[in-house]
Amino acid sequence: MVRMNVLADTLLTICNAEKRGKRMVLIRPSSKVIIKFLGVMQKHGYIGELDVIDDHRNGKIVVRLTGRLNKCGVISPRFDVKIRDIEKWTTNLLPSRQFGYVVLTTASGIMDHEEARRKHLGGKILGFFF
Repeated sequence: MVRMNVLADTLLTICNAEKRGKRMVLIRPSSKVIIKFLGVMQKHGYIGELDVIDDHRNGKIVVRLTGRLNKCGVISPRFDVKIRDIEKWTTNLLPSRQFGYVVLTTASGIMDHEEARRKHLGGKILGFFF
């Protein structure tokens, strides 16, 4: 079976492992977008350490879970988000103003909505986590 969206599969695997109370989870296949998205989650403390295993094929990632993640998901299709529309997307996706992050891909890389607003950048929406 062909995987249509590896980022969606990754986030669903992490969310399910978190619900089951697992301490670590193996993600495969790996991609640059997945590693950057997980880096944003790690920067905010929602997941622990990342180990990227290069097996000369698609690669694997071992993620240590902290028990802090409630929900994460992908927004498909990747809608264009202007700077003035970021607030609308955060109110639709996140449970409250100070809780959770929306991840955007911009010209300066993959970042959360607060960093994009600080840098005055718009982009395409990838997903969310809280």
